[in-house]
Amino acid sequence: MMAGLVRRLSGVVLVLIGVMLLIFVMLRIIPGDPASVLLNEHVSPATIEKLTESMGLNKSLPEQFWDYLKGVLKGDFGESYYLHQSVNALMTEAFPYTIRLACMAAAFAWCFGIFSGIISVIRYERLLDYLFRGLSLLGISVPIFMVALFLQYLLYYRWSLVPLTYDGSIFSLILPAVVLGWDSAGSIARLTRSGLIEQMGEPYIDTAKAKGLIHAKAVWTHALRNAILPVITMMALQLSGMLSGAVITESIFGIPGLGRLALTAIQTRDMPLLQGTVLFSAFLIALGNMAADIINTLLDPRRRWG
Repeated sequence: MMAGLVRRLSGVVLVLIGVMLLIFVMLRIIPGDPASVLLNEHVSPATIEKLTESMGLNKSLPEQFWDYLKGVLKGDFGESYYLHQSVNALMTEAFPYTIRLACMAAAFAWCFGIFSGIISVIRYERLLDYLFRGLSLLGISVPIFMVALFLQYLLYYRWSLVPLTYDGSIFSLILPAVVLGWDSAGSIARLTRSGLIEQMGEPYIDTAKAKGLIHAKAVWTHALRNAILPVITMMALQLSGMLSGAVITESIFGIPGLGRLALTAIQTRDMPLLQGTVLFSAFLIALGNMAADIINTLLDPRRRWG
């Protein structure tokens, strides 16, 4: 397992270097000058040139990338062009908001997804099965912004149950968490249901039923244990994706997290800030993939023993 862990860590490092190089090159081949964006359009070319030099954009691309790489290796992502603050400080300030949102969204997605998948199998081809299958299909197919607008209209304008936007309280995160976790809940529900149906056709389930075990208990005590492994893998990947920043959800509900920070960087063409948020997001996703592999290895003896 140690050799496998070292290989996975090496893969994470290579992925991060590739992402760093890709986002660095893409931001510099996009038409437009960051210095001109920051300044007024009527500013003299001499002023723009001076700002370009102070930002280090007058150097060649290899020199710029080497300077950025040295900073990243030291843990320094540079200074935001637009906000005039350290990128490290901005991400440190924004990340706790994303953590709270992602954890609440993951809790909703996992609880609702697994529960609905189990109930669908227990009530197979009955009303509850059709209901939960329909909800999971809606979760996968309906875009996040449509879910957000519908729930805002229903829960705020019609019933006044939750705040419209984030106001600093945990209560105001309930609606954004449901919106962010809706798609993940649908995926987990479908994966749980298909895994359980597959396990219910195995011979050991027939043996358990022949010994007098009822259908619902066979699902809970036997089939779920073997069907949950791919679900756990998906859960780890979903959490890392949520932590990497939910741009749409945070923008709609006014949550000052990583996603909204990245959107600000895109709108202002703030290269250091965008590079920092994208690289940090890539690190979280790569970490989630590695965590999913490790959890699978620990839970599945077949993978531990090759």
